[in-house]
Amino acid sequence: MSNPSPKGIALITGASAGIGAIYADRLAKRGYGLILVARNAQRLDAIAERLRAETGVQITALPADLNDKAGLVKVEAVLRDDPSITMLVNNAGVGSVASILQADVGKMEAMINLNITALTRLTYAAAPAFVARGKGAIINISSAVAIAVENLNGVYSASKSYVLSFGHSLQKDLAEKGVRIQTVLPAATATEFWDIAGYAPQKTSDTTMQAEDLVDAALAGFDAGELVTIPALHETGAWTRWEQERREMGAKFRNPKPAPHYHVA
Repeated sequence: MSNPSPKGIALITGASAGIGAIYADRLAKRGYGLILVARNAQRLDAIAERLRAETGVQITALPADLNDKAGLVKVEAVLRDDPSITMLVNNAGVGSVASILQADVGKMEAMINLNITALTRLTYAAAPAFVARGKGAIINISSAVAIAVENLNGVYSASKSYVLSFGHSLQKDLAEKGVRIQTVLPAATATEFWDIAGYAPQKTSDTTMQAEDLVDAALAGFDAGELVTIPALHETGAWTRWEQERREMGAKFRNPKPAPHYHVA
């Protein structure tokens, strides 16, 4: 029989494979109960059954297509109404390597719906519930292309830049209310992402990180209180400098006149 967890329940999207499935494994072994969300019910059931046997924690498989309004609304309701949920891992997403001249715009719209709209709606469902209880954590999986935007498909990079920006805003709004926010920026990681995105060779490249290492590093960053975690970035000072310069530049925008080099009279 599964036992209730004193740590509460983590709801993980995209939990049937890859990064999401490894988050499920690691969080269950940390003592979290789980609600696993993905389209593939058979895979979810298999993961849930294995982790129940290994850990004894409470695990619920919640099949849902987050690109379908009914499926998204179902998961939103669970986040709003289940007081035992203490963590949301927004991992579900899809990518592409195709340029604007190659990619189908309908698939790009579906990418926006999953990578941005679903993540936003689930966060909006979870955050007020966490604030009301004075505790909770939201982990949003972005990507290194949120910064290195030219590396992959433009819509994908832009969607992950949104996740990074959204995380900064969430930190500003929620940090004083007991809700922790972490934005994780994986670089190339060995998952099915590359098969779906259309570049399977990247899975076996010598520059590609194993998904287990990625999640373990992300959770170490979470434990350390990082707001943004970039597991593949060895020179940690580079992020600190980039963030500092970004914020300093923002303060320089407060001018009522265009800069002199535009020669506007």
